[in-house]
Amino acid sequence: MKIALPSYQNQIDAHFGHCEHFTVFTISDKNEILSEEKIASPAGCGCKSNIAQTLAEQGVKLMLAGNMGQGAVNVLNSHGIEVLRGCTGNVKEVTSNWLAGKLNDSGVACTQHEHGCHEA
Repeated sequence: MKIALPSYQNQIDAHFGHCEHFTVFTISDKNEILSEEKIASPAGCGCKSNIAQTLAEQGVKLMLAGNMGQGAVNVLNSHGIEVLRGCTGNVKEVTSNWLAGKLNDSGVACTQHEHGCHEA
């Protein structure tokens, strides 16, 4: 399984659509981190880019994010990527906390988008 996190300097970026890059962790069947790679973030708003398709093609099944609009959640979900919002901190620690069952989705969608990314 692969998990992606919108990242900035090894921290969860508070805004998925404008992150520096995506950190992708490959997880073993024993819930251990096997590897880490970085995927460049596309220019522009995340929900209107091809990032969901790119991540899905890489085998990503889960996005651990700080916040994002519902449009981005819908686009990721349509590519088979589950989204968990409300994450903060170091990307490896956040991933370890998810693997330990310590994280839950905040259920809060960002509604403050100047580019209309909250629309489906």
